[in-house]
Amino acid sequence: MLYLSVSWRAALLLFVSGLAATVAHSACLGDRDSTRIVTIAVVPQLPRSVTYTKWAPLLEHVGQRTDLCFDLVIPETIPAFEKFLLNGQPDLAFANPYHAVMAKKRQGYVPLLIDGSMKLSGIVMVKADSPIHDIRQLQGKDVAFPSPNAFAASLLIRAELAHKGIQIHPQYAKTHANGYRAAALGEVAAAGGVNITWQREDAALRANLRILFETASYAPHPLIAHPRVTPALRQSVVTTLMSMSATDAEQKLLDGVQISQPIRANYQRDFAPLDKLNLQKFAVFDEN
Repeated sequence: MLYLSVSWRAALLLFVSGLAATVAHSACLGDRDSTRIVTIAVVPQLPRSVTYTKWAPLLEHVGQRTDLCFDLVIPETIPAFEKFLLNGQPDLAFANPYHAVMAKKRQGYVPLLIDGSMKLSGIVMVKADSPIHDIRQLQGKDVAFPSPNAFAASLLIRAELAHKGIQIHPQYAKTHANGYRAAALGEVAAAGGVNITWQREDAALRANLRILFETASYAPHPLIAHPRVTPALRQSVVTTLMSMSATDAEQKLLDGVQISQPIRANYQRDFAPLDKLNLQKFAVFDEN
């Protein structure tokens, strides 16, 4: 790949021009003279152009401080991200907690960081004027989810509904935003999501929906590393991110990518407990 000496804002134009592809790559972000090119994939909870504008300035900053060139990869859909991740293609990835479990089992990915200021839970949204006021009223109804394996927005919700004996008809909308809009338009009875993406929606949409149900909470999305990434490179990235709360500008970069208070992740503490939830009963992976 040819890396051009452009700012991240100029690189956005190059990135947007490639959005028709299932997996879109950025130009080099960070040190464009570096021979150390690190591919980082981000799970597409938001539209890809929005995700890019949040991650690109952070990676530009981190790359300049670590002498690294980041190739930012934002797949079109969550299933496309899963295939890319579970094939072991990215060096680093920002993934949901269950992705972290599966990536460790499939490829040996190691969690590096999580946001220590939050926990992750799933929420079920219905129209503000919906006659549904109890989760049991979803029995037999169509419910939108971003994908089968979106952790809190799909897996946790479906597992808790099943535990309560509530059978639904899942409809997969590919992104959180699509699911919220399907519920707002009355195309489905409800939609699964998470507070982070919900709070980033526009006020008009949020006024048209309300939260019906919230799941138990767990550790949030981690930054994970493939075992081929050297300990020295991992440490360089971790140390840089953990030192970035010194200024308001750096804190804003961290806030934008959902790692407001970066702390070191621990697989046994943060993600091993997910195995006890039997989420594999609800997960679907493309083996092709």
